[in-house]
Amino acid sequence: MTTKRAASKKESIDAPRPRRARAAPSKRAIVHVTAEYFPYARTGGLAEAVAGLANFQASAGERVVVFVPLYPSVRQSAPDLRPLSDPQVVVVGELFEEVRFFGEATPGAGPRLIFIDAPRFFAREGLYGDHGSDYPDNHRRFALFARAALDGARQFVPGPILLHAHDWHSAFVPVYLRAYGLAAEQTDRTPVVLSVHNAGYQGHFPLEVTEELGLMWDRVPLDQLEWYGRLNMLKGGLAACDVAVTVSPTHADELRTVEGGFGLDDSFRALGPRLVGVCNGIDTVSWDPEVDPEITARYSRTDLAGKSACKGALQRTFGLSQRPDVPLIVMSARVVKQKGFDIVLRSKRVRNADLQFVFLGMGDPWYHAALSELAATRPGEIAVEFGFTDALEHRLIAGADLVLMPSLYEPCGLTQMRAQRYGAPVIARVVGGLRDTIEDGETGFMFENFDEAALDEAIDRAVARFADRAAWTRMMRRAMSRDFGWTKAGPMYARAYRDAERLANAAG
Repeated sequence: MTTKRAASKKESIDAPRPRRARAAPSKRAIVHVTAEYFPYARTGGLAEAVAGLANFQASAGERVVVFVPLYPSVRQSAPDLRPLSDPQVVVVGELFEEVRFFGEATPGAGPRLIFIDAPRFFAREGLYGDHGSDYPDNHRRFALFARAALDGARQFVPGPILLHAHDWHSAFVPVYLRAYGLAAEQTDRTPVVLSVHNAGYQGHFPLEVTEELGLMWDRVPLDQLEWYGRLNMLKGGLAACDVAVTVSPTHADELRTVEGGFGLDDSFRALGPRLVGVCNGIDTVSWDPEVDPEITARYSRTDLAGKSACKGALQRTFGLSQRPDVPLIVMSARVVKQKGFDIVLRSKRVRNADLQFVFLGMGDPWYHAALSELAATRPGEIAVEFGFTDALEHRLIAGADLVLMPSLYEPCGLTQMRAQRYGAPVIARVVGGLRDTIEDGETGFMFENFDEAALDEAIDRAVARFADRAAWTRMMRRAMSRDFGWTKAGPMYARAYRDAERLANAAG
């Protein structure tokens, strides 16, 4: 049910709320607020990164709660949800929206998941849009999500909390918290960390919607939200959070530059030491070729025999020639400009060299058409697949000799870590997390310039190393020995949380 009426500003702020639970544990809870969470809802690496961090924290003994919108895909993955409360109204400006909170009927030992059900806003085909276009009311959808998550945190998470918001979809969590607090008419110094997984997406909307979202200038200064005459939700979150985290140290440096800051370099520089870079980890249980149930043959760093069987199976699956002596190069990525498809399509080595390629992913229809046309010119040597599945990605990386990541920018990336773990050195640009997780000449082949000539030179170096079988085997084993689990990132997040708590206490 939705009710819209001309309520006074004070009425919208003071709408009745259920009471906080009486018994409150003293141990602080970590509350993640995210638009994506694996396996329930995802479009890219955000879902897996948040799930990986939350699961690691829960396994380390933290109290962890995660708020996620209740999309149709959630019900497909978790059909037995249970309501946590009666329907209630969440207020966003002059919008009064009825929402419900759901939890898992049989929760596991990991983080507690709470799904926010607002069917008018989240029961849609896509997470952010469909048919190539964003939903025009995304500002309302994710403003409602932020307000509902704050209401839910107050109701269902007793005791002290630390809020951890992710990307622009959740960036209004600190904005609303600082403006209105967790309780009506009280500003709140609950510590907030904002993770920037991809600053290329910021939540830009007409500036006129700010009052519609309940953002009056006496509570939120205009300069914290305005960006070239538009509302910028990510900018607002950066201004209101205590600590901002991005997903690799190199990307933290890039965001502070005019070239790499996506128009928010001033905001990132203004954070000073409050902006930190922490590389994501990967699930080293799911991504382990020694036990992976999805691949044709299992193998390990000490016994690589199964790798050849995986390559042969991949060639058969995609109709490629059965040639074990020819390098098989794969690319698993969203099919968008960011991932470097422009220079891939112009590459002379991709078009003409005696190599095999498989491209897996979905995205921009223009790139789909161009890749399909390219594959048609080299049957048996180039294949494309736009029907992405997790199982297929496992088989793709297990069967690959090399993995291609020629990204225009790459805040962190997960594929390069999985590839190394599966004995597939990576051809990648020296950007973001690729720089931080690949050793040039040791576990991969890096190139600097974003052009096809630089890409082709890196491919040539990789092919030359592949021809030296002893050197290639040593390189595979070095790559497989790298540790990309969350054990390294966990303590760095704990440090960022301590900084946020210290800053929140000082400000309070």
